[in-house]
Amino acid sequence: MQNEHRMELFACRASRDFALKVVDEMNRMRDPSDPEIHLGESEVTSFSDGEFQPSFIESVRGATCFILQSTFPPADNLMELLLTIDAAKRASADKVIAVIPYFGWARQDRKDKPRVSIGAKLAANLLKAAGTDGLMACDLHADQIQGFFDIPVNHLYASNDFLGILKKLQRQFKDTLSIAAPDMGGAKRANVYARNLRCPVVICHKTRARANVVDKIVPIGDVEGRDIVIVDDIIDTAGTLTQAANELVKRGARSVRAFATHPVLSGPAYERIDASALSEVYVTDTIPLSTDPEKVKYQGKFRVVSLANTFAKMILRVYNYLPISPEFII
Repeated sequence: MQNEHRMELFACRASRDFALKVVDEMNRMRDPSDPEIHLGESEVTSFSDGEFQPSFIESVRGATCFILQSTFPPADNLMELLLTIDAAKRASADKVIAVIPYFGWARQDRKDKPRVSIGAKLAANLLKAAGTDGLMACDLHADQIQGFFDIPVNHLYASNDFLGILKKLQRQFKDTLSIAAPDMGGAKRANVYARNLRCPVVICHKTRARANVVDKIVPIGDVEGRDIVIVDDIIDTAGTLTQAANELVKRGARSVRAFATHPVLSGPAYERIDASALSEVYVTDTIPLSTDPEKVKYQGKFRVVSLANTFAKMILRVYNYLPISPEFII
């Protein structure tokens, strides 16, 4: 390896399973002359009042530490990441890179009404204050969030992992595949996929009654007889997604599938997807699917695409000061 400092990889509790998969992939890629990579040992002490304190069991002195944690709710996940970064800096780590597959609070990226906070900027400030030297995240809700950070941001995309599956679907559908954006904000993402697949784009025009409540969706584009794939970065309550899918089928679409990077899946999302016109929903493992038996029974339409290989490759490239941009289509 080109880096003079050894690499250490740690995970906070919410993303430990994903981190173990990343380590396995990294060991498959490493040079045989390099030592085997392992997931570093750490622990979290919980107190009766609800506070907790992360600590490292092994030394990180002089190391380049990659600390992996998605910051989906509850807010304790973000707090645990911040405390772990702080612990690494206080233990004399040379550099700390926060690997955040899903960067929570990203939808709070502007003042969309008076007297509100900008949560994404605050989260960026907290990560910098904790001692983060660099950040790695996947499919940020808005590209401009990178500008909230005064440290290097390595922005990864699930596009390459999804494209392979989409090309198989395209061969299956022949000339009937269309890519759809669930709202105007997703038009750029949909256009990138459509350009690479050389297929038409459908844009869904959405109006909201209030937060998380969709009033009306009107598809713009040729829908009848098409096999449509809706692409998005997040599925939250699935209200927009399922209403768009139902409307597309009502207007003559032959089938509707969805590809989304981050399965937040809050509230009635699982139930809505199961009852919707969607035939399949492809998501990644940046956030684990619920293990609640009441939610598991509604997961029949879900297909999980692992990003462990992508993150393993990018961590090694960042560690060795290699570029990452050639690896992505966006």
